[in-house]
Amino acid sequence: MHTCLGLWALTCGRRGRSLVVESSPVPRSRITTDPGLLRQLYVLDSLSAADIATNLGCSGATILRRLRQFGVDARPTRPVPHSWAEVGGVDWSPEIAYALGLMATDGNLARRRGQLSLVSKDLDQIETLSRRLRLNARIFRVRSLTGFLYKVQWRDRGLYDWFISVGLTPAKSRTLGPLTVPDKLYADFFRGCGDGCVLVYTDRYHATKNPSYVYERLYVSLVSASRPFLEWIRANTQRLVGVSGAVHNSAGKRQRPIWALRYAKRESLRLLGWMYYSRDVPCLSRKRLKAEKFLSPS
Repeated sequence: MHTCLGLWALTCGRRGRSLVVESSPVPRSRITTDPGLLRQLYVLDSLSAADIATNLGCSGATILRRLRQFGVDARPTRPVPHSWAEVGGVDWSPEIAYALGLMATDGNLARRRGQLSLVSKDLDQIETLSRRLRLNARIFRVRSLTGFLYKVQWRDRGLYDWFISVGLTPAKSRTLGPLTVPDKLYADFFRGCGDGCVLVYTDRYHATKNPSYVYERLYVSLVSASRPFLEWIRANTQRLVGVSGAVHNSAGKRQRPIWALRYAKRESLRLLGWMYYSRDVPCLSRKRLKAEKFLSPS
């Protein structure tokens, strides 16, 4: 059996990728696809389903069907507004509150009005933001000191101005403070802030004494260079959920402190049930799966 995307050879040059396709027809009924490469071509390289289908000798419907099978959402075919202002402004919703949490912790508002970006090690997180905000922007990889990260960058003055109006600031690392978030959507905002910080680790400290002394430990932790921002989150979460947490400097003796808001296991369990109040809420699926074993059945 032929492998549909196995015929593709990707080469990277200074000006971008080029695609070389072996010109051997593949019967449509026998087409198979490689999930990782199809995801790269459609999501990272921003090729359309029609472009992929033309080079592979199959139909666009076949490519879209494979994307659905692999859990990749198809981009909208109708025109996408360049600005949220074109669709009547920004209204509060669980998606918008979640996006605000992501932008508050991992996003960036450039000093030049209208330019926004989000960087994450999780492609899933970038894709979730792109779907929820209906972004028509390319996702690409950037190199960091710890490896490769994913980044989406776009321009939207309407959304930019709305983020400013609720309290986000350009170059926010150490200037971020309290934000304006409705109580009924605060769980979605908190999940956006802490979605990547549901931490589960295996404690083997006493395993040398007894092999059975191995425990799984859970805690939820938020990290920021701005202590006022974390103190506001701690106070607001205590008011709404009844958990206190603690803020401490996680940078040790470094010149510039990095603040962390951490919740112990019992408080973290309460937070998880509150954060993931429904199975279809926008979230980082990898972290949701890790947290599910600790969630009490509803």
